[in-house]
Amino acid sequence: MGAEMIPLTIIIPTRNRLASLSRLFASLKVSLSRIDTQAEIMVVNNGDAQNTAAIQELAKAASLEVEVLGPTPGKSWGLNEGLKRAEGRIICPLDDDVVVAPDWAEKLLEAHATTGFDALQGKILPGVDPEGNPADPEKLREYNIPIIDYGEEVREIRGLTGTNGSYRREVFEKVGFYDTRLGPGASGFSEDTEYSMRIRKAGFKVGYTPHAIVYHELNPGRYGLAVKREVQYRKGLSRSVYRHDSILFDVLPNLFANCVRFGLYKVMGKSQKAYKTEGRILKYWGYLAGRIRRRISKSQNALH
Repeated sequence: MGAEMIPLTIIIPTRNRLASLSRLFASLKVSLSRIDTQAEIMVVNNGDAQNTAAIQELAKAASLEVEVLGPTPGKSWGLNEGLKRAEGRIICPLDDDVVVAPDWAEKLLEAHATTGFDALQGKILPGVDPEGNPADPEKLREYNIPIIDYGEEVREIRGLTGTNGSYRREVFEKVGFYDTRLGPGASGFSEDTEYSMRIRKAGFKVGYTPHAIVYHELNPGRYGLAVKREVQYRKGLSRSVYRHDSILFDVLPNLFANCVRFGLYKVMGKSQKAYKTEGRILKYWGYLAGRIRRRISKSQNALH
């Protein structure tokens, strides 16, 4: 089937989250039933090889036609495997731990048809935990999930969050594949951020639509300060792979300034600001550690 005949390709990398994937399939079944055109769904198994058959059974149970690829370790590698086969005019990578709103598919295609943007970020809101409990609005930061809500107006933004981002086929044809040094299974994060940078560099525009909504599941295993610290540190490590910020004039001054702010916020009892600032500290520290590691590795390779 030619690319011009398929309006939407959905690529879902997944790693050992069969229960989450089942919920996503159920939501996609409802959402895709509301559009009159075809959608192509590819699931890339980044986990155990035995999960491939289980994924196929989940798709069958949801009455979805799904192509299962893999096993392929690493999210970026998985996305690239999907992109090699994608035939859609609109390409949408989706995380496996979300559910889509009933009108997600129609609103996504409508936004691409009417907004004039080459790539679009949809809204990401908190979902429910395994017991069906919703998020506590006073503790949103502590769930350690991506939340994207830029309001109720379509507007231009700088980049995509891979959980609910999409782009026209022309973007992929010019920008190419994801950087396999980045993302889960590699550095941990930032495959979507780096890809967004290349999208803008290629002359494409990135926009935000409030109408195409997904809900991110709340996973108790991700709650709390320890996870937040690890996430921010690994984001810094990931950033050090593709960015070249000045250590002397950018990283160290910002690291010092945020340490001072953190101390002041703690003394003043501003816990939320202290929580956010600590994340910045760990991100800069991770970036610094990543740059030092690469410099040491480069020196050792030169000696050999």
